[in-house]
Amino acid sequence: MIDTNSSPLEEMPGDWQRALAVVAHPDDLEYGCAAAVAGWTDAGKEVAYVLATRGEAGIDSLDPAACGPLREQEQRDSAAVVGVSAVEFMNHPDGMIEYGLGLRRDIAAAIRRHRPELVVTLNHRDTWGPAVGGAWNTPDHVAVGRATLDAAGDAGNRWIFPELVEQGLEPWDGVRWVAVAGSTTPTHAVDATPGFERSVRSLLAHRAYIEALTDEDPEDYVRTFLAANNDRFASRFGGRPAVAFEVFPR
Repeated sequence: MIDTNSSPLEEMPGDWQRALAVVAHPDDLEYGCAAAVAGWTDAGKEVAYVLATRGEAGIDSLDPAACGPLREQEQRDSAAVVGVSAVEFMNHPDGMIEYGLGLRRDIAAAIRRHRPELVVTLNHRDTWGPAVGGAWNTPDHVAVGRATLDAAGDAGNRWIFPELVEQGLEPWDGVRWVAVAGSTTPTHAVDATPGFERSVRSLLAHRAYIEALTDEDPEDYVRTFLAANNDRFASRFGGRPAVAFEVFPR
């Protein structure tokens, strides 16, 4: 991700108890914000993960029927490293997620089940940087990020997806912020230092995926990537390595 903004980043809001992170694939949160999650759970906050897919199309050398269960287990192991035990999968097809009512409904249902004050997702924009020079984002990230922003409002309206009420999921209008990790225009940050080592172990739990992704030593690759990502924002956060978010208040 390329960030050209030099304005200071604000501290993330801390007056909340429950968060729900909604992303497309196993490893999205570990590449994006596991150090922040570790700090939150250390502080006694509850964090749950919902993933749209099982990441079954993520390893070229492995058939999806074998890849999906493997990556699901890697995600559960990864989440446990940073204090997250609630991990759910929505079974949308990896690489073929479609933005639309079905996706919004599934995310709204998850928000109603978990009743978070903070919702976290991943970059929903077309690129990971400026329109010129920024790497192209994947359609799964765009669809899930955008649907999560919309579902945070859907979850509080009983007349949107009324079938959820029939299923026992009463509206939840308690989402106060949606925080987007990996944003091209972050506004807030969390000090990454206390949770950094656990964020490394959390990403390393995706061992099969990382070994298929790079020929580098897995720990060297993970540590270098995460340190560089956190250091990118230090100049905007009082010299502290940081996990940055674009925060949308609700």
